[in-house]
Amino acid sequence: MVYEIVKYGDPVLETPAETVTEFDTPELHAFIADMFESMYAAKGVGLAAPQIGVGRRIAVIDCSVGEDESQKIVLINPEIVKTEGSQREEEGCLSIPGFREQVTRARRVTARAQDATGKPFEITGEELLARALLHETDHLNGRLYISRISALKRDLIRRKVRKLVKAGEWA
Repeated sequence: MVYEIVKYGDPVLETPAETVTEFDTPELHAFIADMFESMYAAKGVGLAAPQIGVGRRIAVIDCSVGEDESQKIVLINPEIVKTEGSQREEEGCLSIPGFREQVTRARRVTARAQDATGKPFEITGEELLARALLHETDHLNGRLYISRISALKRDLIRRKVRKLVKAGEWA
């Protein structure tokens, strides 16, 4: 099932998600499959549960955008445990369509999470994967990438979004 992506302005995007405590259920596995399907339909690299209106600490990432099954990553209750270096790249978000900005993030990132069965694991990523790990973990903490850009650029995006809402083009 493909979920609709929640857009900027919805409170679920700026509310910290709840910790997942039940694992390895048919409902959880189906939800994760739906998250991947929704992410691919939106042509994204990552998707956090709040982006489809579900306030739970679940995120999926696939830097191959569905081209390589081995690159599918499921993160449940992730925490960033180590960051190294710096990279500045253009970043966008499925919940803020049509906007992209330069964002500085760590170049190498290690996250600790659980898989769908509840088993803990660590994952280290560089470049795009590092950026995706940080971006999706931010979502689960109720934070959007625009909080990491200048106040001037953030205000400009907010004003443009308000105009789109007023025109009925941001639903």
